[in-house]
Amino acid sequence: MRYVYGVTAALLLGGAATTLTLNPLGAQTAQNDPGTMASAPRPGAPPTFADLVERLQPAVVNISTRQSIQVRQQQLPPGFEEFFRRFGAPVPNGGGDGGTVTQRGGSLGSGFIISPDGYVVTNNHVVAPARPDAVVEQITVTLSDRTEYDAEVVGRDPTADIAVLKINPTRPLPFVRFGDSTRVRVGDWVLAIGNPFGLGGTVTAGIVSALHRNINAGPYDRYIQTDASINSGNSGGPMFDLNGNVIGINTALISPTGGNVGIGFAIPAEQIQPVVETLRRGQRVRRGYIGIAMQDVDESIAAALGIQRNRGTLIQSVTPGGPAARAGIQQGDVIVSVAGQPVTQDQTLGYLIAQQQVGARVPIEFIRQGQHRTVTISIAERPSDEELARLNGIDTGNDNGEDGNVPGKPRAPEPSSGQRAVRDGLGVTVEPLTADIARRIGLRDTTLRGVVVDDVDPNSDAGQKGLQTGDVILSLNQTPTTTPEAVQSVIEAARRAGRTSVLALVARGANPPRYVGLELARPSARPSTPQRRQ
Repeated sequence: MRYVYGVTAALLLGGAATTLTLNPLGAQTAQNDPGTMASAPRPGAPPTFADLVERLQPAVVNISTRQSIQVRQQQLPPGFEEFFRRFGAPVPNGGGDGGTVTQRGGSLGSGFIISPDGYVVTNNHVVAPARPDAVVEQITVTLSDRTEYDAEVVGRDPTADIAVLKINPTRPLPFVRFGDSTRVRVGDWVLAIGNPFGLGGTVTAGIVSALHRNINAGPYDRYIQTDASINSGNSGGPMFDLNGNVIGINTALISPTGGNVGIGFAIPAEQIQPVVETLRRGQRVRRGYIGIAMQDVDESIAAALGIQRNRGTLIQSVTPGGPAARAGIQQGDVIVSVAGQPVTQDQTLGYLIAQQQVGARVPIEFIRQGQHRTVTISIAERPSDEELARLNGIDTGNDNGEDGNVPGKPRAPEPSSGQRAVRDGLGVTVEPLTADIARRIGLRDTTLRGVVVDDVDPNSDAGQKGLQTGDVILSLNQTPTTTPEAVQSVIEAARRAGRTSVLALVARGANPPRYVGLELARPSARPSTPQRRQ
């Protein structure tokens, strides 16, 4: 199971919904066909789920993997092996000679059968290597009657966290169909069947707690939230409605302890179906892409831009030569709708773009300098995650200057009047960025120009939001800032306009620049001249 907030969460996929036929043998009947569900509980508060579970549980499976990893042994210094043996102590690593040893482990999860000839759907992370250097040697699917089958991966989509497996049964298997998750409402009853903690087939019930939930687990968050118990090992198992239809795959949970606290998440069927259909055909899943890096519009950024909070997405950077760049989208624009669909927390920009057909021309509305504009963008195909990381300049290493010091850079002298004005406005002192300073602080792009932070007041908003010595402020309110006087000018303009925040574009070390909304300090009142009493 993947966890959220301190543990790992699954990624979701956006894609156009399609109709999926899951009965290739024709003569078989789905376990959840309407004619077989006459004894299912009626909507409302059912007296029992027993009849429904009896029909559905045979189509739910347990999935386990056997994995191996090569680990290099630590070689003991000469004579130490005999030392351990003499005193009857165990020899570390078995007295290894520095070679490699194979360590084995595994994973446990759940899945469900979608056809009588043995196609199984689960989460990709259930059958993926536990770490990059691990190898999955075997995948085993165990039916509810404890019959075991070796399984092979037909296709996987790590971004959607969906995998399709195939087993070769000796008889037609019970299976289930997908339902229409777009009709699910908050408060509907749901059942979850899976393999929590490796216990085997386990059934839990609850209601739909929320729809279209974004938990910052990936670019396509659109989860169904439920209070039905979801635990480690439930990953890949189905979420059913009271008609016995699969409306989601149980994938993630929020938990401070690792156990169920009543906040579980399932990928909705509307997103699963097109992925499963594509993978079963042996094809690659294609998603829309326009070549941008994105940031949420939080309260401070919205205040700095003078726009509505939680509406739209801020463009952190634009890939040169990409679809967005060719259409005229710029860094700092806020995209508010795609093809007429508003960009919200429930309907994110990444999700909407991924939904678009590759090659389609789509109108996109955005805000620039307070003005609404619309352009038409040709949707491209999303590159791989590795290629995206390269295009966006993502550095997975540590930030330079994490200790708050600029390597090799002496502390600035007594601040000038311009620096003091910046300090009074933002809570930082700055000086112009030179090529020598850029090299010393490890900027990825040494052509960047701005002002480098010399000192930060920890009590200021800038200090509270993590600005530190060595950060580079490239612009304020979309205005380039190459001197303290330029920063002061933007601060004064913002105050004259009645703004209480400014939008800063900040670069740190080798990481891409990022926007931060910074509250302005209240200008201190000028002390009055004391009057002499006569």
